Formats: sequence, structure tokens, C-alpha cells
Amino acid sequence: MASPLPLAQSPSHSLCHVFVTWKQPVLKNQIESISSRLRSSSRCCFPFQGVVLRVMELRDALKCMDGKATDKLEGANPSVLANKVAKIAGSTANAESAAPASLGMAAGPTVLETVKEMAKKNNLLETETLGANRTDNLTKWLRDLVGSHPVMLFMKATPEEPKCGFSSKVVELLKREKVEFQSFDVLSDDEVRQGLKTFSNWPSYPQLYVKGELIGGSDIVLEMHKSGEFKKVLAEKSIGEETLEDRLKNLILSSPVMLFMKGNPDAPRCGFSSKVVGALRDGGISFGSFDILSDEEVRQGLKAYSNWPTFPQLYYKGELIGGCDIVLELSTTGELKSTLSE
Repeated sequence: MASPLPLAQSPSHSLCHVFVTWKQPVLKNQIESISSRLRSSSRCCFPFQGVVLRVMELRDALKCMDGKATDKLEGANPSVLANKVAKIAGSTANAESAAPASLGMAAGPTVLETVKEMAKKNNLLETETLGANRTDNLTKWLRDLVGSHPVMLFMKATPEEPKCGFSSKVVELLKREKVEFQSFDVLSDDEVRQGLKTFSNWPSYPQLYVKGELIGGSDIVLEMHKSGEFKKVLAEKSIGEETLEDRLKNLILSSPVMLFMKGNPDAPRCGFSSKVVGALRDGGISFGSFDILSDEEVRQGLKAYSNWPTFPQLYYKGELIGGCDIVLELSTTGELKSTLSE
């Protein structure tokens, strides 16, 4: 939340506001209209600069310059705002307003006319025009929320403290698969909770979105994970996609002694690979292997990664030992087993 900022000042008063993210932009035109009337009102003895309209709430809106609160506004009620501002403006104007005034008297006819007009039009935002604006703004707000992170989960409560079993299951799955995600607590905002059901045409929660597209609720997400489809969707959307370098590192570290060869240990497809397999087996050394003929991306990528142009390549605990010649030399000198067990 931002610090209070002065919007307007007189010799004895200032109008301040604090703000957080704006949640009901439909009030923008109303407050701007009131601000305009206040600026032009003869009852205001100082310029009224209006309210910054990227706000969710206006709090501690009216303050004295000496720091003592004259009044405050909870929420964003245009009628109350107009009256409160005009009351303070009137109290610092001419002596004619020195007598205790009601809010209506302080506001003056111009402002009261605006307030009445607003009350008649909105009856707290229930006219067709405002209703349409509200729907449009809510739709935009929901679209922004859905797209605010590549993987967005609308759930009951938070990932740390879910308030329903279905939400908890999806959170556990995402964490287990190490999928980075953000969440929104639908219990904290009934407008979002009800609006998203219409927006997504999905009646329940949780709802999981990937790159702005609805994947589904708990049952669908869990079933997709079980079938392997969920990982495919994430890969297609480039979510948590493993880079070639990461893949090579994981392959190299998949076994303490790892051999990248042509073919497999039981059916080598080149003489050099066959010789290295023989040396390892003769030394009683357990090892893992990967057939580079089965994956051209790994085959070419590993050459650059290791700066070693040929195969086989033998690794121990993530470090390259060498190719066929080096392995055979270590085997001949009796150092192969000790090298691969340090």
C-alpha cells in the first residue's frame, strides 16, 4: 500500500489518499464527475485535484495539514466523498459557513445536484449502462487475472493452507511436478468467484489455467497427469520446458558412471563403444549408458557440451573421463577402477 499523497491543500487543510490496486473501475467516471463539479464550485476555496483512479479503496481521505484527521472515507462512495470534501472546503471558506452545517449545507447546491444525479443514475450501480460497464470491466479484470502468470490456479484459500481437498490435490500435483504457478483465493473476492464461473463456463473450483487457457478442475487435471497428457500440455505451452543443457546434465548425472555410446552394452554398434563396455565389465564396474544413435539432439549437443567430438564418452560423477583411448589406457595401467571410485 502506498503512502498518503497530498492531492489538494488550503492554508489549513489538505486532501490525501492511499491506494492499492483498483478493483472497481466502473466508479471512475462518477468520481471524476464529482471532482469536476468540486473544482468549479464556489464553495471550494482551494483547487480540488481529484482522486487517483487506480485504487481499490480510498482511506483516510480527508486530513488536516497538522496531521489530525478531520474525517475519513471507508470505501469509494461518490456521494459521501462529495459531501465530505465540500464540508471541509466550506469550513475554510467565508465566515458565512461558520455555523455548524449539515453535510447537505456544506456540499452546496452544485455538489448536491451532482450527488442526487449520481444516486438517481446508479442507485449504487444498478442502471443498464453502469451494469454493462461493470460487466465489461469485470471481464477485463478476469482476463488480466487469468493471464497474470503462465500457470494460474484459482482455488479456495492459499497453496500453504488450502480450504478444500480438491484445491489441495492440484497444489500437491503442481508442487510435485515442480511447476511454477501463482494462485488466487476465490474466497477472498466473491465478485471474482462468481464472475469466473461465467467467464470460464466452469461451475466449480479449483480452476487451472495455462497461458490463459482453462485446463479444468481437480478431476480433469489429475486424470491428465495420470495419462501423461498434463506434461504434454505444459511442454506444448513451453511451461517448465527442459533445455537441452539441462537435459544433458540430467543424463550425465543419471548414473555415477555414465557411458554415452553407439548402441547399448549388450549390442554395441561400433568397435570403440564395444571396447569401452568390455573394459568396464572386466573391471567389475557398474555403469549406466545412453545410445546416442537414438537421439540426434543429444548426440550433437553432447559434443558441444563436453567439447569432445567423438563417441563413446565416459563420465564419472558428472565429469568427463574421456573416450575409448583414455579408458583403455586407464584399464591397461590398472587405474580405471580407482579412477571411477574416488
